[in-house]
Amino acid sequence: MSAVKICGLKTPETVDAAIEAGAQYVGFVFYPPSPRSVTPADAAHLALRVPSGIAKVGLVVAPDDALLDEIAQIVPLDMIQVHKVSDAKRLAEIGVRTGLPVIAAAPVANAEDVDAALRLSEAAQIILFDAKPSENAVLPGGNGISFDWRLLSTRRISKPWMLAGGLSPENVADAIALTGAKHVDVSSGVESAPGVKDTAKIKAFIRNANARSVFGSV
Repeated sequence: MSAVKICGLKTPETVDAAIEAGAQYVGFVFYPPSPRSVTPADAAHLALRVPSGIAKVGLVVAPDDALLDEIAQIVPLDMIQVHKVSDAKRLAEIGVRTGLPVIAAAPVANAEDVDAALRLSEAAQIILFDAKPSENAVLPGGNGISFDWRLLSTRRISKPWMLAGGLSPENVADAIALTGAKHVDVSSGVESAPGVKDTAKIKAFIRNANARSVFGSV
């Protein structure tokens, strides 16, 4: 089975839907410019709905220590996902400060970006390969765009990694088949509008991700 992360959850109903459908990760965004952003207090309440065995992930963007401390004190997270930090030393500091395993988000547009992502592997427990946003994009992820998955299809990656960027119920099976991804992450691909999760799409995404890994050839 492919482990699925549903990111950008904001309501009890969508958290419950992700859990019931079989998500292995649920993600909460702590980045106010995002339509998926929640406060640490709100995330703490949502996290109480998540049973043991499902990883609660907090997403931060170039976070300062004050934000990290607030999240760590209030929200019972299992992992921290870090965007816009390309320095391995800072990633390691974030892991130590929060006491959490780090998912390092790596924007990808070409082979050189994949190489740069792999250089972060010593400072993170998981590398998340995401589509590189345009220069004027407000959000580092969740933009509904993908990258050329063939960039990963021939790579031997020893570090656990996750595929993100433009995934949807319609293409996740193909993405898994092409890349061999064991972990996939979706946000905008299961929404009816920016920041509004669609429970039917969540269920379809997880069903299709698992269908290919069980019955297809990966």
